[in-house]
Amino acid sequence: MPLDDVPASLPAKTAEGNDLEVKDAQVIFANVWGELEADYGRENLRFSKEIILLGGAPGAGKGTNTEFIAKARGLTCTPIVVSALLTTPEAERIKQAGGMVGDREVIGILFRKLLDPIYRDGCILDGFPRTRVQVECLKLVVEKMNQLYREYHKTPLAINFRKPTVHAMVLFIDERTSIERQLQRGRVVAEHNAKVRAEGGSDFLEERDTDRDPEAARQRYRVFKEKTWDALQSLRELYHYHFVNAQGDIRDVEQNILRELAYQSSLELDPETYDTVRHIPLASEIVVHARQELVRRMDSYQLESTALFVQVVKLIEERFMPIVRRHTIAGMAVVNSEDAVFENPQALAMLIDIFAERGYRAVANVNRAEVPRRIDLTTGEIHCDLKRIYRFQISFSGSAIRRGES
Repeated sequence: MPLDDVPASLPAKTAEGNDLEVKDAQVIFANVWGELEADYGRENLRFSKEIILLGGAPGAGKGTNTEFIAKARGLTCTPIVVSALLTTPEAERIKQAGGMVGDREVIGILFRKLLDPIYRDGCILDGFPRTRVQVECLKLVVEKMNQLYREYHKTPLAINFRKPTVHAMVLFIDERTSIERQLQRGRVVAEHNAKVRAEGGSDFLEERDTDRDPEAARQRYRVFKEKTWDALQSLRELYHYHFVNAQGDIRDVEQNILRELAYQSSLELDPETYDTVRHIPLASEIVVHARQELVRRMDSYQLESTALFVQVVKLIEERFMPIVRRHTIAGMAVVNSEDAVFENPQALAMLIDIFAERGYRAVANVNRAEVPRRIDLTTGEIHCDLKRIYRFQISFSGSAIRRGES
């Protein structure tokens, strides 16, 4: 969705500038990777199967939406908030001034964090990458992950080196909204801390200069546009890219996120796994023409098997519907039948279709029971007849009962 404040273009870097960033990234990555191999061993460099890169302007709602995104993707681990990893005194001074911590420190700490077993299935990286150097280092580590996947794919360790999936999700808001949200956050934090102070507590929240000073908040947004926006845009050509309009209220933003993160097996499964299951049609494919096919079948019953069709309809009216009506509050009824008509498979199909056409959902099961017929008094053997019992579960939207308070 187009937004007025989205930069149409940013000053292009010179080829020399790009080359320098790439070289810087290669040096940083080589040093960090060498340290990881030395400290952990190559077969223990087990990174996340899925990485969600969550970026956005100050106040865009990264912290607010991480839990929702995690649930949408089935992730149970807490997100990795990159800014929270950088707690050295020097890093704190840089952050307080609205600047960014050096790439070498970010990469070194983050890549070690990604090796924690709790992130093995997937993780959310809140606030990474923020620079072109970090983007280049990300590319290099994903290349290494793919290399490890190929190396261990046919070995007993294969499950620890699955093919990585990377999603880049950018929450975008304009400058005015960013400043308003930063200052609002500052007011909430100040009120909270004042209350804690008055009560003699110790649960203080971090107060940032950028959350109190409109000009500092504006500068923080501009740093994002001038440095981070370009880095985030570059991910578009590399990974699954999701641009989310975060201007609205939380419900609207959540719906935007859900649309962007809709499951796509061809993008997320291992290629061999996908090749094995792809021949089974998707539910969304087979329901496209379900309505037209139901109409066609109902008409064919009436035209080609009239007597049987009328018999099934009459059975539903006389035997099934009285039971269904007694369960209108629950919205589900179970009906057992021994009627011989259901020995004809077409009769079962008709019943299910008739209920579907009328707005119900019917499921049929056939149970077989042995009924004693006679006992051989000489041998004590019990002779039984096999009886078929057809069990139908009929479900529908039940009646909503509202009880008022007296």
